[in-house]
Amino acid sequence: MFRASNILASLIITGFLSMPVMRAPRATAPVLSPQQSDLAIIVNKSNPIQNLSMTELRELFLAERSHWSTRQKIRVAMRESGAPEREAILRLVCGMSRDQDFTTHFLRAKFSEQVIDEPRSLNSAPNMIRFVANVVGAIGYVRADEVDPSVRVIRVDDLSPGDPGYKLRF
Repeated sequence: MFRASNILASLIITGFLSMPVMRAPRATAPVLSPQQSDLAIIVNKSNPIQNLSMTELRELFLAERSHWSTRQKIRVAMRESGAPEREAILRLVCGMSRDQDFTTHFLRAKFSEQVIDEPRSLNSAPNMIRFVANVVGAIGYVRADEVDPSVRVIRVDDLSPGDPGYKLRF
């Protein structure tokens, strides 16, 4: 009896081992990543600034500078937490991987009694454009394909959205 069950078990195992292995079909075409978008840095049309370096842009978005070279007060606008555009600005411009790091930066600045205005949080590209268009000294960002004539796009490190090497791509 014991020997029969061993033989039967061996036959079953051999049968399973001889069966063809089913594998998931391989993709014939490469998997494409979602199309990347460029972010356009936008300012109020009255702002004469044409170009900012990434360092200057970082200083503006982290409120380390409070006035433009024209002595106009800087008013920073950011998209709401969770927006992909905001996450891209935090990562690419501010060097932060989490929204919480950005919030902590401003809490520390307030606690240390630095004079800092927190960025205005806006929930859509049209609201961002409207804010920047109506507030002298405002700076914000939208996807390059969302820009309208009511605001002006500035270059970053002498490059515009769509140029090869433009750094604000996500």
